[in-house]
Amino acid sequence: MKNYKSAKVEYAKYGVDTDAAIDILSKIPISLHCWQGDDVMGFEPAADSGKGQIVTTGSYIGRARNPEELMADIEKALSLIPGKKKLNLHASYAIFKDGEYADRDMLEPKHFEPWLKFCKKKRIGIDFNPTFFSHPMVKDNLTLSSPDKKVRDFWIRHGKACIRIAEYFAKNTGVECVLNFWIPDGYKETPADRLSPRLRYQQALDEILTEPYDKSKVYITLEPKLFGIGLESYTVGSPEFCLSYAHSRGLTPLMDNGHYHPTESVADKISALAPFYEKIALHITRGVRWDSDHVIRFDDETKEIAKEIVSCDCLDKVFIAMDYFDSSINRIAAWVLGSRNLQKALLYALLLPHKKLSELQDEANFTKMFVMDEEFKTFPFNDVWDEYCERENVELSMNWLREIDIYESEVLDKRN
Repeated sequence: MKNYKSAKVEYAKYGVDTDAAIDILSKIPISLHCWQGDDVMGFEPAADSGKGQIVTTGSYIGRARNPEELMADIEKALSLIPGKKKLNLHASYAIFKDGEYADRDMLEPKHFEPWLKFCKKKRIGIDFNPTFFSHPMVKDNLTLSSPDKKVRDFWIRHGKACIRIAEYFAKNTGVECVLNFWIPDGYKETPADRLSPRLRYQQALDEILTEPYDKSKVYITLEPKLFGIGLESYTVGSPEFCLSYAHSRGLTPLMDNGHYHPTESVADKISALAPFYEKIALHITRGVRWDSDHVIRFDDETKEIAKEIVSCDCLDKVFIAMDYFDSSINRIAAWVLGSRNLQKALLYALLLPHKKLSELQDEANFTKMFVMDEEFKTFPFNDVWDEYCERENVELSMNWLREIDIYESEVLDKRN
């Protein structure tokens, strides 16, 4: 492409190799979250038995209603997203055949065989999540921290089952599986006792971790949250608890940038954790005033997270996944737009002269550092992005939306 050739020359003036940036980007796996496609419903017979814990808004046409429809939609999205991908599954997406049903504490690898077959066909790895929400055994907004031993034991069995399933995925795909633990436990009003729920959570996690697994194939992560609907005053799995537990047990910390105070920066936290952990996991989302899980934009927050990953030389250290759900727009477009924006942020970061900017900082030449950082915002980035998409054989610019419009008229419209 003619425009790319001139962009390549412009970046090269500052020591940036655009071909190298494109090559690196093509190898960074982005984990696509299955729950965007069906509004976090899952396939359990009693999928609506725990309403109120996960909020998805909107009623756009064509929500996937079964495994076949969800897989078809994911396949369409994958065809329009460049680069390397993985699929991120929740345990509530188990697929049962011929009237069979297993509750979450009795799930087995066989209940996910169709997903394994799908991902092997697409040559992608699988990440996994226990589903500690939308279930009758979530009592008073509590699971692993519940004072009721029967409740805790149910969810402990679920956690152990998910470890076995995660190892099954990793062994059969040949790709490491990130197994992420997040619980919705907490209280709406100020609790009388903050410590006991956390001690119960700690003990439950310790019991789950007695399940053996191959640590070279399965990376167990622990995801904290500042607050949520129904637990505005106290969250058992707070950032301090989860970071302390993960470090003490040799687990991987996971940061969702929607799970912190709006003024906190997950980008800043990456370099704070990098010296102390073998791996770091991220859920990239976009919060609007709170953890609202909006579709990722190519905005400053996303770019800063990507810049920190690249400038800290953490591309081999960080697991990157997405976590949002918007049913007010075409759900497949939401997948594709968010994925491409995240990849744009990574490419933008790869095209910055990090070494030179770091030297300027050490020299206390903050004026030139500031000016260079700003001027690179108007460099011919889009020409490099188009070159990347062309090399990956995916549609450029807004052309991909035409593909989704056709799919909507031929497939999604018929689901109503």
